Amino acid sequence: MTPAKLIDGKAIAADLRATIAKDVAALKSTTGIAPGLAVVLVGEDPASQIYVRNKGRQTIECGMQSFEHRHPASISEADLLALIDQLNASSEVHGILVQLPLPNHIDAKKVIERIDPAKDVDGFHPINVGRLSTGDKSLVSCTPAGCLILLKSVLKDLSGLDAVVVGRSNIVGKPVAQLLLRENCTVTIAHSKTRDLPTVVRRADILVAAVGRAEMIRGDWIKPGAVIIDVGMNRLPADNGKTRLVGDVAFDEAKTIASAITPVPGGVGPMTIACLLKNTVEAARSIIAG
Repeated sequence: MTPAKLIDGKAIAADLRATIAKDVAALKSTTGIAPGLAVVLVGEDPASQIYVRNKGRQTIECGMQSFEHRHPASISEADLLALIDQLNASSEVHGILVQLPLPNHIDAKKVIERIDPAKDVDGFHPINVGRLSTGDKSLVSCTPAGCLILLKSVLKDLSGLDAVVVGRSNIVGKPVAQLLLRENCTVTIAHSKTRDLPTVVRRADILVAAVGRAEMIRGDWIKPGAVIIDVGMNRLPADNGKTRLVGDVAFDEAKTIASAITPVPGGVGPMTIACLLKNTVEAARSIIAG
């Protein structure tokens, strides 16, 4: 069988950022306003710091304003909520993202709910989650939105296809299932407790793996010709004493059976920031329009 087509998230994200840059330029020329993204980072987590730095760089490259708010892990919940209030009130800020996880003494749910839903570019606010589930216009969580764009790069029509989402998190599993329902897929949400998970996965024309377990989904679970979106980001020991990044799907096994598959890294990851920037432009347009 022909090896699966690699779905190049880096290239698709670069194309999306180029479109975003044109949209930003058009918005600035007609309104004189540059969309602004505020990112709040609490603590010293190295992975979060790299992620925030990349977000800031790509925001500026697209012609937008980038506002970074870095605070020690000792910041009080009250002070963090007060910062959110300031960002909600700022006319320069159109998108607000609080980098998770937060320290244990801060209630992440309370922080997310404090963000103005119109500026919730992460798509985590209950109002945006509810609008997504009812089919109304909303800001959609970035990783699920990126998954859908990757799918549509190889499947022009998703209508009627069997889609299996392995994972039920509020960040990926549930919202990506809602997006697939919008595309008229027949959607099954499976998870680590699903009985006979391999049989459930084998009926998938579209498989979205977001369970957070390294190479859990084996090649013989895959339906021939399926399209696989692997959201997993898991580190395993490598021969050189370092670590290697793998997805939730056993890639080398699956690529001989699927018709298309995202690599890890280089698949879903680059799309998350690109969709964050897209959400910021959409939020800016809505806020400016009143």
